[in-house]
Amino acid sequence: MESPDNKTRALCRIGDRSTSDVVVRLRTQEGRDEWVYCHSYVLISNSKYFSDRLSENWPTCQILDSRNCVEVYCQECDLDYHINVLRLFYDINVCSVTDMCHGVRNALGVLRVANELGCPQIIASCVDYLEAVSWEETEEEEILRTIPGMGSQAEPILARLQPVNTTAIVRIFLAAIRFATSSPCPSLTDLKTSAQEQLEYMLTEDDDVPLLTADDQIKSEVSECVNSLFTRFTTLLESLVCKTEEPVSETGKLQLFQSYLTDLSWACQILVKLEIMREFIMKWMEASDNIVKAVDQASPEADILESRLKIVEITAKILEPMAYGTIILPTAKRLKMVKVWLPFMRIAKPLIDAALADGEEGLALKMDGELWQSLESAFVSIILALPSGDQAEILTGWLQNEHIRYPDLTEAFEVWCYRSKVAKRRLASFGVSIV
Repeated sequence: MESPDNKTRALCRIGDRSTSDVVVRLRTQEGRDEWVYCHSYVLISNSKYFSDRLSENWPTCQILDSRNCVEVYCQECDLDYHINVLRLFYDINVCSVTDMCHGVRNALGVLRVANELGCPQIIASCVDYLEAVSWEETEEEEILRTIPGMGSQAEPILARLQPVNTTAIVRIFLAAIRFATSSPCPSLTDLKTSAQEQLEYMLTEDDDVPLLTADDQIKSEVSECVNSLFTRFTTLLESLVCKTEEPVSETGKLQLFQSYLTDLSWACQILVKLEIMREFIMKWMEASDNIVKAVDQASPEADILESRLKIVEITAKILEPMAYGTIILPTAKRLKMVKVWLPFMRIAKPLIDAALADGEEGLALKMDGELWQSLESAFVSIILALPSGDQAEILTGWLQNEHIRYPDLTEAFEVWCYRSKVAKRRLASFGVSIV
């Protein structure tokens, strides 16, 4: 087949019947039948598929409208992309491919057809485009369905989806944990919250294994970051309780108090996932008296309901491992936790319930419906593990309190009554001396 000179090439246009020597007939199962008048030298120079079809080695070549005809069967959704690829044969440069793409989906369609027709220049341009632009989530899924079967030329598109080595994961985790616990200025709260969410996601086992398996070094770094956060929190507590004269107003301090509590509540979840809660529990225990005092001493005008809720959330996370033996603490410390936090919860629950029921405007309270039940169960378990005399003192205070409904210690009371009534007989029958 004789090649035309440069002048003839320049005059050729897709669809020009006066100079066309081949018809590309695009057909679909749905019945669409498109005739595109083309030029054999253009098809041959840009596409291996057309080069093969128009070669002397191809056994048959239909004649249509006094021209060679190449029939191409395609999916209905790909027919327009075939026409676009044929147009690109006549103006194949980076700008024209980019203009033709008009977004990720179109670029994928053009790439899919270019791959089928063996068009290396168009493939390269589409790959460069898709590798450089951002993707929506649905587009990303389509890319994953389309690209893997296209070979090494399309692999750069998937570079952003490849797994990262462990060293890089550890570096970004440590950078994120330091920022998330650094108590940045209020203008960075959204960024801090985002970092906290992603850190929790990295450690969560869902359909996939956690992104990071924490070793002793990582656990140590996390503990250090949380301890620094707790130190700032206890310093603020002392200023609230002691009413020290500082340039920061009480409102400013209480806002910072709320911010610290939010961060500590999140930190609890991370510590639980890493199984390093013990040190945090001890620090919370030591700070408990001052936390309750800070809330009690807040001015009546101060809005600290959200702070109360965060305190409830953290205390629930503290009491649960104590109640079920995950963390073993001496009797005196367990007794102190009950004596400090039982009265606090009695007052906090009706206040929080009332605010939720009223739907107070601007109150950003999100309450887990099972939280109160979890707390109540933890109190019952801890109380029943205390010496019987301490149980009697706690239950007496419960029965005399106006907030007897919560926590409901009926189960603990019933067990105490049974144990106390049969104590002498049971202990004597086993030869145990009675104190």
